[in-house]
Amino acid sequence: MSVRMGLPLLQLAAAVAGGLFIWTFLEYTLHRFLFHIKTKSYWGNTIHYLLHGCHHKHPMDGLRLVFPPAAAAILCLPFWNLMKLLSPPSVAPTLFGGGLLGYVIYDVTHYYLHHGKPSKGITQNMKRYHMNHHFRIDDKGFGITSTFWDRVFGTLPPAKAAEKSR
Repeated sequence: MSVRMGLPLLQLAAAVAGGLFIWTFLEYTLHRFLFHIKTKSYWGNTIHYLLHGCHHKHPMDGLRLVFPPAAAAILCLPFWNLMKLLSPPSVAPTLFGGGLLGYVIYDVTHYYLHHGKPSKGITQNMKRYHMNHHFRIDDKGFGITSTFWDRVFGTLPPAKAAEKSR
């Protein structure tokens, strides 16, 4: 759609990158403030368990790792409207597409971090970081595909905790 509306290639690439960047922020904020919300009521606890608590209780269950497609589809509407609000009409579809690409990268990465067996490098560090969130300090390390927002908002786990998980 953006190409048909005349968006130049450089702006197209920038909009995809912008959508990816926006996704990383959504990934962090949803994980930190929605999926780790403190609840006290029966219904609050039940909803929290269904949204994310079951994932922390059974982190190696392959059926509980990807964000449910129906929930993702529901979240697409406000995300699309946000992109239309934040950008010109020719940019919004590509910004939205970049965000969707970020979501797919997140889901695939998250699944790999739980079930893949990286032996070295970036993926091994990402797995260590995420497993630390599950098994050591669940109130830190909310980024899945990046530590950027954990650094920005001070939720990066202490280096000693990360070293212990090696």
